[in-house]
Amino acid sequence: MDFQVHYLEYTKRYPAKYEALFQAIKDAITDGRLPYRTRLPSTRELAKLYAVSRGTVNVAYEMLAAEGYIASQTGKGTFVTRKAAPSGQADRPAVPLRFSPWGKRMAELPMRSFAAGHKGVPDRISFHIGEPDLTVFPNSIWNKYLYAQVRMQGERWLEDAYETAGHAPLRRAIAHHIGRTRGIRAEPDDIVIVNGSMQAIGLLVMLLVAPEDPVVMENPGYGGFRHAVLAAGGKILAASVDEEGIVPEDWEARLALVTPGRQFPTGHVLTMERRLKLLEWASRKGGIVIEDDYDSEFRHRGKPLEPLKVLDREDRVVFIGTFSKTMLPRLRIGYAVLPRSLREVFVKAKQLFEPHPTAVLDQAALAVMMNSGQYERHLRRMRRVYSRKYSALLDRLKGRLSHLFEPVESEAGLHLFAWWRRSPEQFAEYAAACREEGVQWSETSSYFVGKAGCSACFGFSHLSLSEIEEGIERMVRAWQRI
Repeated sequence: MDFQVHYLEYTKRYPAKYEALFQAIKDAITDGRLPYRTRLPSTRELAKLYAVSRGTVNVAYEMLAAEGYIASQTGKGTFVTRKAAPSGQADRPAVPLRFSPWGKRMAELPMRSFAAGHKGVPDRISFHIGEPDLTVFPNSIWNKYLYAQVRMQGERWLEDAYETAGHAPLRRAIAHHIGRTRGIRAEPDDIVIVNGSMQAIGLLVMLLVAPEDPVVMENPGYGGFRHAVLAAGGKILAASVDEEGIVPEDWEARLALVTPGRQFPTGHVLTMERRLKLLEWASRKGGIVIEDDYDSEFRHRGKPLEPLKVLDREDRVVFIGTFSKTMLPRLRIGYAVLPRSLREVFVKAKQLFEPHPTAVLDQAALAVMMNSGQYERHLRRMRRVYSRKYSALLDRLKGRLSHLFEPVESEAGLHLFAWWRRSPEQFAEYAAACREEGVQWSETSSYFVGKAGCSACFGFSHLSLSEIEEGIERMVRAWQRI
């Protein structure tokens, strides 16, 4: 059996072999390397493993048993009977680590928490955001494409081994897709595949932000933007948001991170006039605008405005998209459409962390799915599904809970943002009452810089129509209780 303790190391400190073996096993138990209920080798196996006599092993085992570390069960074997001390090695003196300035900034940032919601938990309705409806995902089609790529890997395993920018057919498929559906003119070489949009954001901020550099961000806005900027040592310029999106100003900065297609979290769409003003600002300052298009593929109504990338005449916009909402959350595939001035340095930065592309099988299968037309058929179906859920949630918030929440209607997306109409104290009391009723939503205070009114984000994409109805009923009951 596989088994190892630091016996040879202990023989340097304990001349008697039985004592060295006893101490090695004892310390392995106390520091947790041999957990409680671990089955130990037989005396014959251990004697052979460390080239000692069975008598030596017997003595060591007898000493361990006498002190309560192990016990033998007839016909079953010898097992560890003591749990490791909670402190482990924490009580050993150590020289404190010295972090780089970047490491110190990372250590000071809070750990980001990602609520997975409560789908599948009995008697729990979760309106947490960020979860697509997997019950209608075309698993058989996806698996067909994926298995086909598995069968072909033996023939072409080196094809993508050093393509840091990602699987070339997928980049071609994305270029065709965004050209046809979003009006973005891009060559495959302008596109880099990333492990989710946050990887692209992090790399871009590291490339463009020096310590003390000001960076424009929407307020409220995506927390991932803020963490990336603070980790780089940048200073946040919190830009106001109203019903027309971010309010442009003559900021003294050269980078802005925005969500013009559907402002996060409010859902407001940036007007054409403001889009042009934002691009004029970038032109004057010699700056870059990062456009995060996180879920605007799912339109419920209205005509989409052109992305900033389409209006960009000076190659100053980075367009970031993701398949995490349109496909599977675990499919960590996103992409960045880069200005020519950023293409090479971005690939070099990605190459530092990831010289070989990951999830190549998934990338290849996704390329085939997009080229076959199945991806767009899937999107069209999901738009219909999500639009029904959006309308159901909006109608009920405006009806049953209009005295508590003021929902912000949106033309696209997978969640609804709503302002609380009453006092902060009542909001906290009501949220607690809702949790007791078994219903929750996504908390929004972390999206704001400074103080703001109370609000909530209601994700609906992963819930059925009956679950949405039940969640609202529980929220009504919670208010009646308090």
